[in-house]
Amino acid sequence: MTINSNSQILVVDDSGAVRSIVRKLLTELGYIDIDEASDGAAALAKMNEKLYGLVISDWNMEPMNGQALLERVRANKNFANLPFIMMTAESDPDKIIESKYAGVSSFISKPFSAEVLQSKISKINEE
Repeated sequence: MTINSNSQILVVDDSGAVRSIVRKLLTELGYIDIDEASDGAAALAKMNEKLYGLVISDWNMEPMNGQALLERVRANKNFANLPFIMMTAESDPDKIIESKYAGVSSFISKPFSAEVLQSKISKINEE
């Protein structure tokens, strides 16, 4: 599944400020169809209503964190191949390995620039 400017993107983070920043970066990169969710449960509800081409999710959220969201996404055959970028301010190697096993497409460390985000998306497109 190729991610392009017409792809529908879901940004998941419990911080409205972070969602706003990521939306701004995506808009700078030319993406126009961007939705937001404040936690994993809200993201799953949106995903059941609309077909997304990319999910960008924070790791640390309550009540459902990014890892739990990723696991639920990968367990659903409809979302099994959905590109999923995990955002985190941490770099715990155990968490990264756990997410790799769960099927994360890519990681991005906060804070990040539009260029770094585009690089991650481009890399997913190459796979």
